[in-house]
Amino acid sequence: MNTSQLTISRLDPGQATVDTVCAAGEPWVQYIKRGQICRIVDLEGNQAVDTLFYNAGNADERYSAADTVTRQRQLYLTTGSQLYSNYGNVMLTIVADICGRHDTLGGACSAESNTVRYALEKFPMHSCRDNFLHALAHDPLCQQLGMSKRDLPSNINFFMNVPVTPCGGLEFVDGISAPGKYVEMRAEMDVVVLISNCPQLNNPCNAYNPTPIRLLIWD
Repeated sequence: MNTSQLTISRLDPGQATVDTVCAAGEPWVQYIKRGQICRIVDLEGNQAVDTLFYNAGNADERYSAADTVTRQRQLYLTTGSQLYSNYGNVMLTIVADICGRHDTLGGACSAESNTVRYALEKFPMHSCRDNFLHALAHDPLCQQLGMSKRDLPSNINFFMNVPVTPCGGLEFVDGISAPGKYVEMRAEMDVVVLISNCPQLNNPCNAYNPTPIRLLIWD
């Protein structure tokens, strides 16, 4: 496990080429060129942002939680962490972070996991997997890459707090983020980012209250 590295960005939001808000519980897809900087802002605090990255020229290459964790011997992401692909290439580097720790293990909520973890009547509830599948089926970037549900690996949960217990289990607990906290990444290759701004209402990953996030990109 790694130590948090809090680092403030010097970038001016007024100079961003993309500055948008993703509503609570919704998906977002964006092309990011090599060298561009992407910032995710937790606008109201304690929101979980489930995130995937793909090589913009070959969707068979995508973010790999296993490679990211094992190559750096780090469970959690913070400033200086590199996000590796399943081909062993660095996709992005975290260059600024004022939250300090982001989850690599908790995965995305789904109808099935909501049912197993909570109750049978939770099955129809909206989930991150639903967001991912909707984007894969309808977003032009995802369609251009020929992506389908087979292209959903384990994701990053930015701002989410998932401690590992002494017995090796996972706990979903209150987040360590707060209003206005952000994480910023530099793309080391052309990538497509796929985000589900988590709609979870059953655990405290987003304080039982999904809220919007802000997304900025600089050249």
